[in-house]
Amino acid sequence: MLRTRNPVHALSASDRDSALEVCARDLAANVFVAARLLEGALQTQPGTVLGHKEGGRLQSLCWSSANLVPVEATDESLGWFSERVRRWRRHCASILGPQEQVTELWRQLEPTWGPARAVRSNQPLMSMTTLPSSRGVELDERVRPATEDEVDLVMPAAAHMFEGEIGYPPYTGSGAAYRSALLALIDRGHTFVVVEDGAVVFKADVGSVALGCAQIQGVWLAPHLRGQGLATALMASVVEQVMTTRARWVTLYVNDFNASARATYEKVGFVEVGSFSTILL
Repeated sequence: MLRTRNPVHALSASDRDSALEVCARDLAANVFVAARLLEGALQTQPGTVLGHKEGGRLQSLCWSSANLVPVEATDESLGWFSERVRRWRRHCASILGPQEQVTELWRQLEPTWGPARAVRSNQPLMSMTTLPSSRGVELDERVRPATEDEVDLVMPAAAHMFEGEIGYPPYTGSGAAYRSALLALIDRGHTFVVVEDGAVVFKADVGSVALGCAQIQGVWLAPHLRGQGLATALMASVVEQVMTTRARWVTLYVNDFNASARATYEKVGFVEVGSFSTILL
């Protein structure tokens, strides 16, 4: 392709509504970026949302911060996005999003950004819109939103989950910044827990909420409680509370090799609606 002036540009606050329209084309896949837009990222984090226009109309996006997340990107726009961010390698920890878009974006960036620490090429994207209780799924009544004074109980569970998933701890030295991020989730009522004997033994977070859709992340059960058939009722209770207080459409994505988690989500009522990929850098 003959390279001319790169048509990708950083979006401004005036682009918010058109950017949300792009996200809404496949909200289950794009809720992360939609939530950041609604939280005011275009005002507070200028330069983090890149846009590609065709004929003067916004067609695709790329969230470009600690993570790269393509939204409704075509092979052409992915080429322009990769050219724009190629020099940003040291600022980026991962590339994630819809499988085909991430695969193509990584194909273009790998020669200069590679090798990856890990490639999670198939992460089923799962969705549900009916209350688990309406399906006859048992709810664990112990699950509730965490409170502000429980942040130091949540922190070890969150750090254990992060290291198990990503492969390294979420912080070294002072954990103040990590603690602040957890507290922000708790303050918004987005962290659900079960506390027993002064310790968090289960947790799950609502990572993103936008346009009637919520995405759950950070699901963790204490190792000594795994394999006892507890996870379905715990997760069902989280979904029930999210659906009744935040959004009736709930999504998540999971590693394809995590057979037990996939089985749990299916029992709760989730169905597969797509596939994500994550490139860990």
